[in-house]
Amino acid sequence: MHDTAMEHGAAFFNTYLRYSTNLTIVDIGSQDVNGSLRSVAPPDNKYVGVDFENAKGVDVVITDPYSLPFENESVDVVVSSSCFEHSEFFWLLFNEALRILKPTGLLFINVPSNGAFHRYPVDCWRFYPDSGVALQNWGKRSGYSCALLESFIGGKQQDIWNDFIAVFVKDERHESRYRDRMQDALPAITNGRLYNSEEIRNYVQPSEDQAAHTKLAAIVQSINQILST
Repeated sequence: MHDTAMEHGAAFFNTYLRYSTNLTIVDIGSQDVNGSLRSVAPPDNKYVGVDFENAKGVDVVITDPYSLPFENESVDVVVSSSCFEHSEFFWLLFNEALRILKPTGLLFINVPSNGAFHRYPVDCWRFYPDSGVALQNWGKRSGYSCALLESFIGGKQQDIWNDFIAVFVKDERHESRYRDRMQDALPAITNGRLYNSEEIRNYVQPSEDQAAHTKLAAIVQSINQILST
């Protein structure tokens, strides 16, 4: 798990679940590879890791990611970090997460918005600033009354990744239970979205990679001009 994935997971727990106890938290794609969200989850809750392999951090091994082994409305929180890009049909996985959540339940998703081709066992998707609204609308079209509470693109640290972060509530009628937002406490976010708002917070058109490339190209051009004189 890369540095910002852990940071954003901790920020989600601190923002939405700081004082929560006796909840069931399901982690989709939970295998501990250089870290796991389990390590930053609030204590005194039931944490269930789900993945394809019997490995560290995995409590339940599954063979079909589109049929999770949990009853309808039996889970309080679903988290998934660096997993949806490896799901061929992530929209079906999204619906499965909604199915198992209680009406008050939260879904936290972290998906790359850039980065290298990395197959586990496939690498299919990258998410952009409007992806959270699209998933919300897909959930509604599928018969759920879900709502996007917030989404944003996180800044890089030591690794190559810009994370797309989205937080949903299973039933929009419970939106008022959750007043705090992660992006209010994170300084480096861009293209933030908030519940029921069309405003883009800290709107930036080029990606961080594109901006860095443009800056580097300008530096190289300047050096070439100096050398040619």
